Amino acid sequence: MLVGLVCALGAAMCFGTASVFQAVAARSTAGGVGTAGVDARHVARVMGEGWYVLGLCLDTAGFGLELVALRTIPIYAVGAALASSLAVTAVVASRMLQTSFGRVEWAAVAVVCLGLGLLAAASGSGGHGSGTPALRWGTLVAAGLTLVAGLAAGRLPRRRARSAALGLGAGLGFGVVTLAVRLIPHLSPGAIVSNPATYAVLLAGGAAFLLFTSALQHGSVTIATTAMVLGETFGPAIVGVVALGDRTRPGLAPLGVAGYGLAVLGALALVRFGEGGAPPHPTPSDHVRPVTVETR
Repeated sequence: MLVGLVCALGAAMCFGTASVFQAVAARSTAGGVGTAGVDARHVARVMGEGWYVLGLCLDTAGFGLELVALRTIPIYAVGAALASSLAVTAVVASRMLQTSFGRVEWAAVAVVCLGLGLLAAASGSGGHGSGTPALRWGTLVAAGLTLVAGLAAGRLPRRRARSAALGLGAGLGFGVVTLAVRLIPHLSPGAIVSNPATYAVLLAGGAAFLLFTSALQHGSVTIATTAMVLGETFGPAIVGVVALGDRTRPGLAPLGVAGYGLAVLGALALVRFGEGGAPPHPTPSDHVRPVTVETR
């Protein structure tokens, strides 16, 4: 179990730092986005930047650590740890991008750490359930619906609603990835190829990446990141408890709930750093919001 907790925190470190590196790359290729809709062209431009490639390497390492964590500790513990990646992003951005970071932000980081500590003390081992065939197929269907709904959300007329809907779609996509990984009990080639959850991971991960990038292109990073965190944390945690047997230590369920809530609320207090940090003071070039890319 200790290995799983360390891996989950390591994944949060990788994801949070990668967001800052990708923000640096995005700022160097930033441009206006004049129309609504999900557009992959900006993603293609940013992928040629060295900082982005470095961030993608960290994302890959983080995903590997997440895989280990999901196979050893409950989904709710992994989800809370991944939400705390925003705290990592905030701290790194305050140094690397010279962003403003005051007492409120440090207090939020402390709340995240406290919540994770309580959650670690209360968490039991991950459930032994590997899900039913219906649940595995359900993740694939959910991945497809997430992509379709996200593409439709990109056409909403109001920017705030569009950004929130795209961010929520991205969060749901990342949540499907988290859940689907737990539904692949065996890692032999035959088991991986024949499991619908494998394709759910690929489809949902790609959809989440595209939708969250588009959410940041079209609206407020705070709205998009808040919606993403909410979408990716609660659903998988509930399914893990109800369908896969995730539990806390005997008698420590209230402590686990409190820790989970503190970790997520502390992360939400830092959502403005989901773009890798905003400049502390606006500049003349800030009339067009810089585009940010975050992958998971």
